[in-house]
Amino acid sequence: MSAILETSELPAVFDGVKLAAVAAALYVIVRCLNLKSPTAPPELIYQDSALARFLLKSCPLLTKEYIPPLIWGKSGHIQTALYGKMGRVRSPHPYGLRKYLTMPDGATATFDLFEPRSEHCTGEDVTMVICPGIANHSEKQYIRTFVDYAQKNGYRCAVLNHLGALPNIELTSPRMFTYGCTWEFGAMVNYIKKTYPQTQLVVVGFSLGGNIVCKYLGESQANQERVLCCVSVCQGYSALRAQETFMQWDHCRRFYNFLMADNMKKIILSHR
Repeated sequence: MSAILETSELPAVFDGVKLAAVAAALYVIVRCLNLKSPTAPPELIYQDSALARFLLKSCPLLTKEYIPPLIWGKSGHIQTALYGKMGRVRSPHPYGLRKYLTMPDGATATFDLFEPRSEHCTGEDVTMVICPGIANHSEKQYIRTFVDYAQKNGYRCAVLNHLGALPNIELTSPRMFTYGCTWEFGAMVNYIKKTYPQTQLVVVGFSLGGNIVCKYLGESQANQERVLCCVSVCQGYSALRAQETFMQWDHCRRFYNFLMADNMKKIILSHR
């Protein structure tokens, strides 16, 4: 009789285990997708000035609530994987000319030049000088997407290819790009200024590129000539403090540190 009673309770226990497993899976999904994170407008930190008020009036998107795509849009990991590796469904392929500049130490700097596909709304000649993120270049999908949009809005674009990042361009000196070297970016800007003496500049840097462009503009007052503005996107401010953060496991930071280090190793070994 006792054996019969014990057997009859097994299905209920098994159902409880399944229910607990489903609940645990749902919890992990909710946490990984960050579904409980509330939506909100961006936090703006700025000095009250005529320029700041003009920018806020001209860019109402800055004060609007950000509504991410459903299900996966709140997860930074998924967004990084999708846009960083896969890009858009139909990533544009803007056509440009590759320029080569010989540096004083024998290094060969390269950048790609893209002409505007329409007239600028002001009727003036404006060039975006763009510095991509770490180990990146003009052939990356996020750069191609950005350049394509800028061209359609009347901007000429010059995109620096970080020294050593392009797989088909060999190094001609015993060095590659670093976190603080502005030589190649400065050579590209000087080329644009000499070739297009009438153009005004918009300086744009992504991630590591944000560090480089801000450092370049601060190195000399002359570097700021004909610069309308500088836009730094997702810039890190201290490589040493950031490295301490990347050694933590919170939010998979150490995993990203491994991926970036592995990518740097591949670039270095490709030029050995």
